[in-house]
Amino acid sequence: MLIRAFLLLFLIFSSAYTTFSLYEDQVGLMDWHQRYIGKVKHAVFHTQKAGRKRVVVSTEENVLASLDLRHGDIFWRHVLGHKDVIDGIDIALGKYVITLSSGSTLRAWNLPDGQMVWESFLSGSSPSRSILLVLSNLKVDRDSLILIYSSGYLHTVSSTDGEVIWKKELANEGLDIQHIVHPEGTDDVYAVGLTSSSQFVAYKINARKGELLKHERMVFPGGFSGDISLVTSEKVVALDSTGSILVFIIFKDGLINFQQVHIADLVQDFTGAAVLLPSKLTGMVAIHINKFILFLRVTYEGKLEVVDKVAYGAVISESLSLSEGHQAFGLIKHGVGKIHLSVKSINDWGSNLLEESSAIDSQKGLVHKVFINSYIRTDRSYGFRALIVLEDHSLLLLQQGEVVWSREDGLASIVDVTTSELPIEKDGVSVSKVEQNLFEWLKGHLLKLKGTLMLATPDDVAAIQQMRLKSSGKSKMTRDHNGFRKLLIVLSRSGKLYALHTGDGRIVWSFLVNALRKSETCENPNGLKIHQWQVPHHHAMDENPSVLVVGKCGLNSDAPSVLSFVDSYTGKELKILKHVHSIAQVIPLPYTDSTEQRLHLLIDTDGHAHLYPRTPEALGIFKSELGNIYWYSVDANNILRGHAVKENYFKDVGDDYYFATKYVWSVVIPSESEQIIATATRKLNEVVHTQAKVTVDRDVMYKYISKNMLFVATVAPKAAGDIGSVIPDESWLIVYLIDTVTGRILHRMTHQGSQGPVHAVLSENWVVYHYFNLRAHRYEMSVIEIYDQSRADNKDLLKLVLGKHNLTKPVSSYSRPEVLAKSQSYFFAQSVKTIAVTSTAKGITSKQLLIGTIGDQVLALDKRFLDPRRTVNPTQAEKEDGIIPLTDSLPIIPQSYVTHAVKAEGLRGIVTVPAKLESTTLVFAYGVDLFFTQLAPSKTYDSLTDDFSYALLLLTIVALVVAIFITWIWSEQKELQEKWR
Repeated sequence: MLIRAFLLLFLIFSSAYTTFSLYEDQVGLMDWHQRYIGKVKHAVFHTQKAGRKRVVVSTEENVLASLDLRHGDIFWRHVLGHKDVIDGIDIALGKYVITLSSGSTLRAWNLPDGQMVWESFLSGSSPSRSILLVLSNLKVDRDSLILIYSSGYLHTVSSTDGEVIWKKELANEGLDIQHIVHPEGTDDVYAVGLTSSSQFVAYKINARKGELLKHERMVFPGGFSGDISLVTSEKVVALDSTGSILVFIIFKDGLINFQQVHIADLVQDFTGAAVLLPSKLTGMVAIHINKFILFLRVTYEGKLEVVDKVAYGAVISESLSLSEGHQAFGLIKHGVGKIHLSVKSINDWGSNLLEESSAIDSQKGLVHKVFINSYIRTDRSYGFRALIVLEDHSLLLLQQGEVVWSREDGLASIVDVTTSELPIEKDGVSVSKVEQNLFEWLKGHLLKLKGTLMLATPDDVAAIQQMRLKSSGKSKMTRDHNGFRKLLIVLSRSGKLYALHTGDGRIVWSFLVNALRKSETCENPNGLKIHQWQVPHHHAMDENPSVLVVGKCGLNSDAPSVLSFVDSYTGKELKILKHVHSIAQVIPLPYTDSTEQRLHLLIDTDGHAHLYPRTPEALGIFKSELGNIYWYSVDANNILRGHAVKENYFKDVGDDYYFATKYVWSVVIPSESEQIIATATRKLNEVVHTQAKVTVDRDVMYKYISKNMLFVATVAPKAAGDIGSVIPDESWLIVYLIDTVTGRILHRMTHQGSQGPVHAVLSENWVVYHYFNLRAHRYEMSVIEIYDQSRADNKDLLKLVLGKHNLTKPVSSYSRPEVLAKSQSYFFAQSVKTIAVTSTAKGITSKQLLIGTIGDQVLALDKRFLDPRRTVNPTQAEKEDGIIPLTDSLPIIPQSYVTHAVKAEGLRGIVTVPAKLESTTLVFAYGVDLFFTQLAPSKTYDSLTDDFSYALLLLTIVALVVAIFITWIWSEQKELQEKWR
């Protein structure tokens, strides 16, 4: 009985190690979550009242956030939709944050906690720019009025409940209202703007009642260029059509008057055309002339005087009111490794209220925006703090010449991701840290034992978690034998590279690609992509891995491109190629040279191919494999084309790495009935463990495994819009599986009454795609599996042993095998942003779909739920094969959310990376937030968990040995007593 009791105790304890739930103290051990906001475009400080000092910001990622001015932490944050662009923010009544989004949605948020107080939708008929103005000096029954101009209408809204008090239509053909002006001490507002026929228009309206008092317009014979700049509440300035004359426009009391000033009279040696810079400096004008910024003051007599000239690139803040009639603004100039901040009084330009210099990391780039705020020092003088937005989208706060805090918000705009292995541990260095002495070892395992027996106090739980983090070594800068520690190399929209450690998410290094920074030679850098360039193995282990960054300078497809090669370990730029040919496609080839540099084929807009690296060795490899290189392109005219390289490359251009290409095939999708909306291909590095699949009746089916398979989804032209924009009878979704070498259509299927958007993932021999069913008013997910029927007779075991079956022959796309397709569709309860699939080192582990939901979470769905063989009543053999009974909907199990309780806000993409441990895949989800975790689709069958208690196992074994020894003594005593009877 005692032996049975100890065995029962052992089974209870050992069963605890086979559960895979995530406990609260395990959060952060295998995953991390980072919150960002993006590049700030509007900022409003709130520091007047006692309590938390904060700054409310809106960003280019459509994020509204309240930040702590002391530490830069997020008090609260709202991530709006990608169509909900924030046009302006302000604070009303000292307690509401007012936001205007997409010109039609006005919201009020509670300043302390960010809860939405009210929401109003503003109607309009014609598109126009959006203007938000809170009239804090004009109150109606203790209510501040909010003026909004959008969609051709001027609205007045109550700040307490969002009710529209009145609205006035100002829409006129070609009219562009640019400013709403409220002269202090009056109940009137002015709406001023320009028309396409060079007319200046001014509306004078009573702000309380909405009554139109005056409407005047006047034509300027010289015409206007660009926007107008507000100088005072009665005066604006514009440039004439030649850019050489400043036109002052006075609209006092509804009367319009033009005054002209030639820039050549103010600036000597003036040539070319000036540019009026947008600024809100009272009584000041800033213009860009000949690589300089010229500051002009408007005197009381209406004359202009030049007060300063600074180098172009200096950044100006909006004016800040210090006291009645006293305003200041911030000016930032760039130095070598420093920025120079000065706060100037608009009334007295000669004296600086503040002048200081601060050292800034050169990898952050230039300053793009600055917002200043004042505070009262202990000596009753004014102090200033500056919120600075930098070129890499990072945000920092300067005060008293020091950086108080900084945020790497460029990580909110990741456009591409790749990975890199860490360096190998050097000889003589232990891979894992062992405890310093026996006491620490015993203390640690006793704490783990207390935690297992649920006897640990909260302090013990915290100590256990710290000990796990310390002993795991997950943040070391060397490889681990399980392959969990890697570098995530990410590229942001600003053109900056970051290397993130998978252990804790910290930034190992960052590099701002200089060639992709906005400059005179590269006005619009875009089209950024990142590729693995060099991945050392075996004979090239002394080389560091590197990545290739591809971009282009310009919005046109034929714009010159930039290639930058960056070391993955150090972040240093190894080589750069500027202003090379245009790039339409980048094709990584499955070949490497002796230094493990991967060959890449870059296709320009003329259809010609360029080989990189440009070395004789790479050229020799490329020529030897010329007949095996194919690629495809999707034309804007609904044409799919296959391409190959001509053997007779151009010799007359003197470039051996420049090749002509040819069309191999084309598939024309009729644009009258279909429009391509989505494509998907297999991952280049995907590993398939086996081609054979054993069916329920013990038959063998062979997967159609081809890296050249392409998934294409098309919809009816009328159904290319948003969901619900077309009736079911006029909508259809057609999917194709196409071989990209021959252009052969392997399978085609039509979903009547269905519509996009379509999100798809292609892996092994199957594709899963998500779409909307208009007839059922629900989302659906469908699966298609392709099998190779030409190998159906290869089931002879003797042939398999002797190697006489044709499975040993290479697969060719030109063999035209007979294929069999199986498909099934299911309802799915959520909208989807992106879909990915898990990947492991050997491809043995079961697959899981990683679905990025509309709620910005990642759901792991077993591929078995999307098995086309599912039936309503599976047989016993089918159940043994793991086939799940058929239901019309796919289950959403709360425990299957990879992101647990957190959200990866603004989710845009999911990347999976295989670890060396076959059971585990690494998952990285990115958007405004970043989330990383380890996932075991088939559980960790090949390793023990990190929290496995070896001490408990040892105690259990000792207890069993003692129990066996005691029972043996009892048995001997009992046997001796039996013999004496």
